[in-house]
Amino acid sequence: MAKIALFGANGTIGSRVLREALDRGHQVTAVVRDPAKLSEAPGLTVVTGDVLDPKSVAAVAEGQEVVVSAVGGGDGPGHIATIEPAAKSLVAGVRTLGDAAPRIIAVGGAGSLRTPEGKQVWDTEGLPEFLLQIMHAHGDALDYYRTVDDVRWTNISPAGTIEPGERTGTYRTALEDLVIGADGKSRISAEDYAVALVDEIERPKHVGERFTVGD
Repeated sequence: MAKIALFGANGTIGSRVLREALDRGHQVTAVVRDPAKLSEAPGLTVVTGDVLDPKSVAAVAEGQEVVVSAVGGGDGPGHIATIEPAAKSLVAGVRTLGDAAPRIIAVGGAGSLRTPEGKQVWDTEGLPEFLLQIMHAHGDALDYYRTVDDVRWTNISPAGTIEPGERTGTYRTALEDLVIGADGKSRISAEDYAVALVDEIERPKHVGERFTVGD
């Protein structure tokens, strides 16, 4: 059983990470702006906090084993602008805890992954500007994490398409290359992404690096 602090627990990915972790018997502290939006559940503690405030991060992170950031950009331009600052705030907050600092696991983006053609996903022609902004914001956050060597971190990029779907409990992983299915498509359900993330909490294999998951 792990003690997990989760930022972004109300989002598409965060809510599934929350459910997956609770279903496996972990203790989760969901850090939200409005606690009334989350229902009570065994193993769940809901607190008010701000991912952009290092002091708030430190207060929540103390005593935890892992801090998960499911802060993404899918909810509008204002959220896109928080992706890289959130990464910096998380590191600054847990860093103050010294040797007791928990590990950070952050939801990343697919944009910086390599395609079979050797290009990065965000160089694909025809992508909408809003999606490109999300991709590059996640890329900037990943670039920042890669400068950090005094805090344990892991960044998990989804497949090219991630959306609500079926929990199969299976997935494939790679480091820098987009995971492509036999049909030539790159995708994963938000449910199976959550499985992969909680697996990484339970059996760490990618401390200090980015990896990606796909079906």
